[in-house]
Amino acid sequence: MSDFSVRQTGTRYLGQILEALRGRDGQSQAHLMSLTAFMIRIAGAGLAFLSQVLLARLMGQFEYGIFVFVWVLAVIVGSLSCLGFPTAIIRFVPQYREVGTVEIIRGITLAARLVALLSAGLLGLLGIACLTLFADTIKDYYLIPLFLGAFLLPMIALGDVLDGTARANSWMVQALSPTFLVRPMLILTTMVAALLLGFDASAETALAAALIATGITTMGQLIIVDRRLQHRFDKGPRAFQLGYWMRIALPIFLVEGFYYLLTNSDVVMVALYVEPDQVATYFAAAKTIALVHFVFFAVKAGMTPRFAALVAEKDRTELARSAVTAARWTFWSSLLVGAIVLALGPFFLSLFGSGYTTGYSVMAILFAGIAAKAFVGPGEALLMMSGEQKICAMVYFAALIINIAGNLALIPHFGINGAATATMAAMTAEAALLFVIIHRRLGINMNILSKKHTIANSREAR
Repeated sequence: MSDFSVRQTGTRYLGQILEALRGRDGQSQAHLMSLTAFMIRIAGAGLAFLSQVLLARLMGQFEYGIFVFVWVLAVIVGSLSCLGFPTAIIRFVPQYREVGTVEIIRGITLAARLVALLSAGLLGLLGIACLTLFADTIKDYYLIPLFLGAFLLPMIALGDVLDGTARANSWMVQALSPTFLVRPMLILTTMVAALLLGFDASAETALAAALIATGITTMGQLIIVDRRLQHRFDKGPRAFQLGYWMRIALPIFLVEGFYYLLTNSDVVMVALYVEPDQVATYFAAAKTIALVHFVFFAVKAGMTPRFAALVAEKDRTELARSAVTAARWTFWSSLLVGAIVLALGPFFLSLFGSGYTTGYSVMAILFAGIAAKAFVGPGEALLMMSGEQKICAMVYFAALIINIAGNLALIPHFGINGAATATMAAMTAEAALLFVIIHRRLGINMNILSKKHTIANSREAR
């Protein structure tokens, strides 16, 4: 490519960014939200990676493996405790604002929090009861960390609801900063403070630090989001349609439940078969290649409210255009970031410690699945905002079955590489199913590699 072509291409992309920053139309605002989310996720990915490296160095491979197993398990259960309301809020709030039903916005905002806290609290109590009753069957080094993990659930659940509330109102900084910037920084600083006070560099100490940091982060986010809500909607009466919200949220819960299990069950299942040091190696490799995921997350965070608004407006053509644009952004950006991460993979893994470099093959295998998933962009968000959450749940269920079956078959023989292969196969199957279903249900051709017009003949809303 000539220097002129390079300059011309760069100028065009810079112009698109500046146009997004200046624009006030829906598409420009969605681009701006994606750009904001992208920048936060870049900073968050770097901070999270650094904090995990330092924790691994401080704790040692065995203790770090215990910590990441319990932390991942707590994040899965805590997020599932929300019963789909964080995403349901993103779908409902733009619709309610469109028709001016502010009292219903106040109602769903409160209801989502109460449902998440009640569900997470009950699951936490159930977990504590099970740990007490079956303590003799659980490995000693996991027992106390699991108790601490049970107390994390309500704060994780409330944080997810606040994230969804902020995203529904296009407050991207307030949505993402607490989870991806503030919380990892507080976990690390609290852990260092505990060590300076004389506590052991153990998984128990790290989880106690995580509990304190998560509580502070969530309460701070609650105060900030509530202030902005009061400024936007004022105080007033609330209206509740809990039955209707639950009917919509529960299929979303199934989708997200299968998704969280699909993306995190490999760490949990690895812990069932291998010792914590191998769990640590797998998690370090997965965490490193997960730097690519922030591209997907950023585009999804910016485009999901846009999808919801276009569905409410019944603008099928613009919905198709936005979906294909989101997929293009996701795929090409993921390939670029993935190539860089893989090239630096051995170096990144060595930062965790000398025993972690054996996880490079895990990185390469997982990236193949990430690339396949990136091809359809935030396809599941498109389906859910279009009212197709049930079929989306079926897609994730199928992918989860493939993942679990693959883990059960491959981990005993191939260890952490077997877990990575099972996850890659599940992600590829998920992408293929989403591609076909989006075309059949929404009439949108997601073939981003085609040079022809990429928007299929979108059927009118049924």
